[in-house]
This record gives sequence, C-alpha cells and structure tokens, in this order.
Amino acid sequence: MKDRARHLDAADPLASYRDRFDVPEGVIYLDGNSLGCLPSETPERLAEVVRGEWGTGLIRSWNDADWIAMPQRVGAKIAPLIGAAPHEVIACDSVSVNLFKLISAALAMRPGRKVVLSEPGNFPTDLYMIDGLERQGLAERRLAKRGDLPGALDEDVALLLLTHAHYKTGELFDMAALTRAAHEAGALVLWDLSHSAGAYPVHLGECEADFAVGCGYKYLNGGPGAPAFAFVAERHHEAVRQPLSGWMGHAAPFEFSDDYAPAPGVDRLLCGTPPILGMAALEVGVDLIAEIGVDRLYAKSKALSEFFRQCLSEHGVTFDLVSPTDPDMRGSQLSFRHENAYALSQALIARGVIGDFRDPDILRLGFAPAYLSFADIAEAARHLAEVLDSGEWQRPEFGERAAVT
Repeated sequence: MKDRARHLDAADPLASYRDRFDVPEGVIYLDGNSLGCLPSETPERLAEVVRGEWGTGLIRSWNDADWIAMPQRVGAKIAPLIGAAPHEVIACDSVSVNLFKLISAALAMRPGRKVVLSEPGNFPTDLYMIDGLERQGLAERRLAKRGDLPGALDEDVALLLLTHAHYKTGELFDMAALTRAAHEAGALVLWDLSHSAGAYPVHLGECEADFAVGCGYKYLNGGPGAPAFAFVAERHHEAVRQPLSGWMGHAAPFEFSDDYAPAPGVDRLLCGTPPILGMAALEVGVDLIAEIGVDRLYAKSKALSEFFRQCLSEHGVTFDLVSPTDPDMRGSQLSFRHENAYALSQALIARGVIGDFRDPDILRLGFAPAYLSFADIAEAARHLAEVLDSGEWQRPEFGERAAVT
C-alpha cells in the first residue's frame, strides 16, 4: 500500500497545505475531530495580538485593531463554510452556551409548545441543555430513535435539536428532509454542526434551517476552547430573544443604559466581552480552511477514509464498522466497535498514532484532510494491524483508563 499511497499523495491537490500546519514529527494525527492541529501562522498572529495590539495598543486596540468587531468578522468568514449569509453568523461563547440561548429563544417563539425533540445518544451537552431548561419548567425533553423522528414531530414540539454528524459514528442526518418535516409540524430546527463545520459541505440556507451552532476547535483549527459560533436565519432576526441579555448584546452597549434593548440581527446573541486571543486564533484557522475549500476537503476526506478501509483489508483486519459504509453518508471519521477499543487506542497512541476512544467500545479515527497524507493513512493501518496481531494492546498500562482521552 506504500506505493499506492505515494501515487495518491503525488496527485493530491491539497498536499502542500500540510506545511501550513505544525504536525509533530513522528505523529499520525487522527483526532482532528476533537482538536484540530495548530496552523503555522497562529503563533505569529497571537504574538502580534499580545505584544503589539495588547502590549502597545492597550485599550485603544478595541478600535484601532477593530477588536470590537471580531465576533461579526469571524462569523462572516464562517458563514460561507456552512451555507449561510455573512450577517446570519456570529462567533461567540461556547457551543453549550449558544445551545442554551437558541433553545430558549425557540421555545419563546413557539408559545404553547414545550417539547424539544432529539435522539438518544446525541452529544451530551445538547441533551443536558434541554434538561436544564426542563428543570426550570420551560421545556419538556422528548427522545426518539433516528428512524422515528418524523413520527415524533407533533403539535407539542417547539424545536427539533439534532447533531448533523454524529460524534460517535459520524452518521449524517438528511438536514433538508428533517428540517422540512419539522416545519410541516410547526416546529423550529436547531442543528449542531460541531462535527461537520469545516469538514463537510453544509447548506443551511438551501435547507431553510432556522438555527445552528458549532465549535471552533475541531475542523476549524481555532485551538483548545476556541470560541464557538451561532447561526440565526435572517427571517428570525427580529423574533429571536435570547435569555443571556449581556451588555455586548445590547443595541447600544456603550450608552450604559439601565434597561436592556436587543441589538439588531444576529448581534443580539452576544453576551459578554469577546475573548480576543481566542478570536484571533480562530480567525487564522477559519481563513485557512476557507482558502482550501470545504468541498475539496470533504472529497479528500472520503478518499482518505476509503483508502484506510482498503489498507485494513490488505492487512487482513476485520473490524465492526459502526460508521456508514457509504462515505457520502458520514462525516470525516471512521468509528469501529471492539470490546477492547480503549486499550487499542492507547496502544496506537504509544506508537504515535493519535485517535480516540468513546464509551463503551468505540475506536474513533478522524480524517482531517488539510494535514493528513495518504502515506499517514497507510502507516496508521499498518500500526493498527500490528497492534492487533501482536497482542500489544493487552499490556497492563493500556487498560488503565485516563481521565481525559
């Protein structure tokens, strides 16, 4: 497979972008769906912000360096990556906080309805945010299996909340069909794009989505804890009233009024002062992903994941694939079920092949195509085959669960 990998890398139009990221020597990084690699330009940009804009400019940089407009500017750059208009997206807070804002807003926009519909096994924070509102008496959580979701949309449902690409399996929902079904039932839809933004072509506008959230530290390469983003369709801008009415979401924050008046448009989703260092790092990552292009990234992602499956087959490795076999039906990852998935993941990490594990038995491998080569994939498959054949994963240290994986 090495010769095949060299041929594919030589023909790869994205191969040169690997040099735009700091990938550690000796590491094959298959966890970009948890934390993206460091863009090479980010340290210099952060040094410029710290030494120049903060160190020298001080408070003047809110105007001189345009810090004040960073949430709108970065949001506008994210917008075309998810099929939205620039004025419909804003970078702010975390996914969890933005979920709370938009679930609350959606409930207020559908008086008389309290049900928020989702699926069991959705990413925990999505379900926890519904639970928090339920404990306040504002929402009622309803869960239905994937195939049962359309039938669960009745006159009590205010909001359908789903993650576009499932965090464990990578399985994609049909965004257009489910959005349409929810609207026919009189409900709104909120899409969590954390595992698709920057990796998979998303078309919020074409699908007539109402709301969306997503994180900045996975495929957008904004760094650990990078600011998230939120989308509100223009048609809802006047109706949306989010509950975290912080001063930066005010129509005139520097008038310091005692009474809250929401800012126009998506700006009303702002809450507190934006984290400028995090925003600056995120902007570098977003610019780089936009330069490469999501369509090209996803095409390579599919090629990488299919090549990995071919390599495993060549090595005689048979795994229980829990991701869809059709690459068009999954995000940029492959997930395999194995009773010793945790130990396997730790044994691979010890060899420099960094993937991850998800309870109870999922080995999850992400394919971030901006900095992965086909040679990486061939080597990762070889390492996995050797770990399995040798029984290396049975070493005691690989069975000890770490607090963070």
